[in-house]
Amino acid sequence: MSKIEVYSTAVCPYCVAAKNLLKSKGLEWAEVRIDTDAAQRDVMLTRSGGRRTVPQIFVNDQHVGGFDDLVAADRSGKLAKLLEQTP
Repeated sequence: MSKIEVYSTAVCPYCVAAKNLLKSKGLEWAEVRIDTDAAQRDVMLTRSGGRRTVPQIFVNDQHVGGFDDLVAADRSGKLAKLLEQTP
């Protein structure tokens, strides 16, 4: 099973949209709330190469990006390839 992590905040419509897209594909993910844990915000910044916006999405420890990046990866087939890899 693939490891999917979604860095998010409580009030983020793009986070909700990303999670809905993953849910529609029958996928499960771990949500990491950066609004309640400042240390996790620092982890997200490091892992994402300094990107400050949410969501920041990782599949099998590979950075996908934000919601728009997730949609683009889904449409191009990149997401399916990432999901095939073992974590």
